[in-house]
Amino acid sequence: MALRDAAAPLAASALWGGMYVVSKWVFVAVPPVTLAFLRVAVGGVALYAALRARGAIPGLSQRDRRSVLRLGLWVALTLSTQFVGTDRTNASQGSLLTMLTPVFTLLLGVAVLDERLTVRSVTGMVLAGAGTLLVVAGQYGLALGGADSIGLLALLVASAAWAAYTVDGARLVRKHGALLAATYSALAAIPMLAVPAALELAFTDATLTVTPGAVAAVAYLGLGSTAAAWWLWYRGVQRTTATVVAATFFAQPLVGAALGAALLGEALGPWFAGGGLLMAVGVGLVSTARAR
Repeated sequence: MALRDAAAPLAASALWGGMYVVSKWVFVAVPPVTLAFLRVAVGGVALYAALRARGAIPGLSQRDRRSVLRLGLWVALTLSTQFVGTDRTNASQGSLLTMLTPVFTLLLGVAVLDERLTVRSVTGMVLAGAGTLLVVAGQYGLALGGADSIGLLALLVASAAWAAYTVDGARLVRKHGALLAATYSALAAIPMLAVPAALELAFTDATLTVTPGAVAAVAYLGLGSTAAAWWLWYRGVQRTTATVVAATFFAQPLVGAALGAALLGEALGPWFAGGGLLMAVGVGLVSTARAR
C-alpha cells in the first residue's frame, strides 16, 4: 500500500523531469514570468474543467478560502522564481538547487504536520539524495562557482515555496480532495501572476513571440507539468505523508537526465544507473517506513 501511495507523486516528478529542457528552450519566445502566467492559466482552466466534470463542487468555509489564497501565493511565488532562476542558471545549478525541495518539505512536515521521522525514513532520504547527486554530478558536474546570484536565490526561494505549498495544502487536500485543492490554488494564482507578467512585457525588453513550438511548450507545461502533475502531487499528499511525497521529488533530475539523453542526444553520466538505483532504494525505504 505504501509503495502504491508513492506512485502518484513519482509520476508528477516524472512529468516535471522534462520541464527544465522545455522551459529553457522556450524562453527564446516567451519571457520567464509571462511563461509562468501562461502555464498556470492553461493548467488552471484544465483543472477546473476536470473538477466540473466530476459533478457538484463543495462549498468552502472561510478558513478554506484563506487556505486557497495562501496556496495561490505559494504557487505564484514558486513559478515566477522558478522560471527566473532557470533562465539565469545552467542545468547543474538548477538541478542542485531543485534538490533542496525535499529537504524543505521534510522539515516543514515535521514542524507543521507533526510527522515523526524514523531511522528508516531518514536513511531513505539520505540514499535518495545521494543517488540523485550522483546522477547530477555525472551529467552536469557540481560546480556552483560563477553562478548568477539572482538566479540561485530565485531557485532557492522556489524550492522553499513549493515545499510550503505541499505542506500548507495538506489540510485542504485531505478535507476536499486533491483535485479541488490543485484547481483552486491554480485559479488563485492566475491574477497574482497576471500583474507581474504584464509589467514584464510593458517595462522590460522582453517580447512575446507566438510560434507553433512555443504554443506546444506552453501546452506541455500547462497540461502536463501543471494540471496533471499538481493533481498527482496532491494525490500523494492526500494518501500518505509529506515525508514520502518529498522523497519522490528526487526523481525529477533523474528523469530530466534520461529525457535529455533520449530527446537531445546528451550523454548520460557514468553514475546514472548506480545513482538511479540508489535513489529508487531510498524512495522505497521512505515509502515503507512508519513516519507517523
